[in-house]
Amino acid sequence: MAEQAVTYSTARKWLISVTVMLATYVSVIDLTIVNVAMPQMMGTFGVTLDAITWVAVSYSIAEIVMVTMASWFTKLLGRKRFYLYCLGLFTVASVLSGLARSLEMMIITRLLQGLGGGALIPMAQAIMLEIFPAEKRGTAMAIFMMGVVLAPAMGPVLGGWLTDAYGWPWIFYINIPIGIISVLLVLAFLPEASYYERGLARIDVLGIVLLVVGLTTLQLFLERGEREDWFQSTFIICAAAIALVSLTALVLWELWVEEPVVNLRVLKNLPFVGGVSMGLFFGLTTFGSIFILPLFLQQIRGYTVLDSGLIQMPRMLVVLFVAPIAGKVYGRLDSRLLAFFGTAIMMAGYLDMSRFTLEVGWERMLPGLLMTGAGMAFMFSVLSAATMSTIPPHLLIAASGMFTLSRRIGGNIGYAFVANQIMHRSTFHRARLVDHVTPYDAETARTLDGLTGSLTARGLPPGTAESSALQLLENVVDRQATMMAYNDVFWMMGMMFVFGLPFLLLLGSGTSRATRRG
Repeated sequence: MAEQAVTYSTARKWLISVTVMLATYVSVIDLTIVNVAMPQMMGTFGVTLDAITWVAVSYSIAEIVMVTMASWFTKLLGRKRFYLYCLGLFTVASVLSGLARSLEMMIITRLLQGLGGGALIPMAQAIMLEIFPAEKRGTAMAIFMMGVVLAPAMGPVLGGWLTDAYGWPWIFYINIPIGIISVLLVLAFLPEASYYERGLARIDVLGIVLLVVGLTTLQLFLERGEREDWFQSTFIICAAAIALVSLTALVLWELWVEEPVVNLRVLKNLPFVGGVSMGLFFGLTTFGSIFILPLFLQQIRGYTVLDSGLIQMPRMLVVLFVAPIAGKVYGRLDSRLLAFFGTAIMMAGYLDMSRFTLEVGWERMLPGLLMTGAGMAFMFSVLSAATMSTIPPHLLIAASGMFTLSRRIGGNIGYAFVANQIMHRSTFHRARLVDHVTPYDAETARTLDGLTGSLTARGLPPGTAESSALQLLENVVDRQATMMAYNDVFWMMGMMFVFGLPFLLLLGSGTSRATRRG
């Protein structure tokens, strides 16, 4: 990338960084913060669990559409004005979400929240890359990473505390003061970007329609697939077909039209393609683990929502220590080696988690949590800086939007993959265990006799004690099968990076100043 035209003072850089990261953090945290409040919302709205999931799905759909369209809106309205519009919409929608007392109203306000919050993420990344010089972009991406990776992990913890202490509306009301402060900071410190061309000769209506339809149906396919039993559902089949046709048509149209709503021409840049591809794997494993770890801690180990969040805290804290280190070494060593180093640590952490047991304590969990957190911080900081290093300033938001999109789609695939594999691998292991749990197996017979004797000693009649012993044994088999399924999924998440490693070779070395490319 060419040397930027404007040089910012150190104080100005950090004021702008705080400004954009504050807004980014709350927009990202809203992806997960509502999950723990859904049981209370069900009672307030009087709806089923299946219906309440649309509160999360609606935000996700709107957010992913706006992530992709951020560059187009910036060109249409100007960066600073569009950023203020997004912040204002997000803040007002947060107020309305807290006041909502019907499911329909909540879904509408969450859509508005997603529309406001989605564009803040790629714009923040582009701004951070713009204000820091080339040799400091590793540090910039380390700061950015703390928001986009820590926020989803913090969401359930913060949401659980606010819901228990004050009620579910406060998971939205907490955004109000942050939104107001962010607006004031943007007005005071965020500069307009002179190199963005303002205005459009024509509106790419067909591109917008194809984009919205394609991403919406893709999100519905990924978010609802497991619940609807995938291709056993006509709804899921239709969603998949519409997504495939719409997104294929979008690619063909956007490559032909002069002023596309999505600038796919950035994909001519091979280092960028490598980074986007690795971003998909990063999103899959990171968001998959954010989904699976609380499930494991709460369902298998029996921890409360708050306690499970506290147990995961070392994973978040190590990010704060490692990310700045990764930022400092970026540019001094080959980016491909640094990204590989972070990937290897993440793989080692997931493989360590694949050896957890039903009795695992937090001390045994700590190495895996620390390794995945450290690897995540190292890989993402280096990967982001290297991926964007050859993108010219006027394409930064477009490229950042695509990079963010790859992580978000990867994350949605991760959610769907984890939920699907936990169910199917549990069934598989249960069938194998049951084959060995028979009256003719000596160990099984001894276990049943011991359980029956223990229950009889506690006063249960012999017949009741025997049936209760069988039920207890079945529960043990179910828990062990589920534990083995979790081990399998942790192992799979570690090994998935093997498929992504070839894409690291496409990244630039990052050891010399990037050159400007159109």
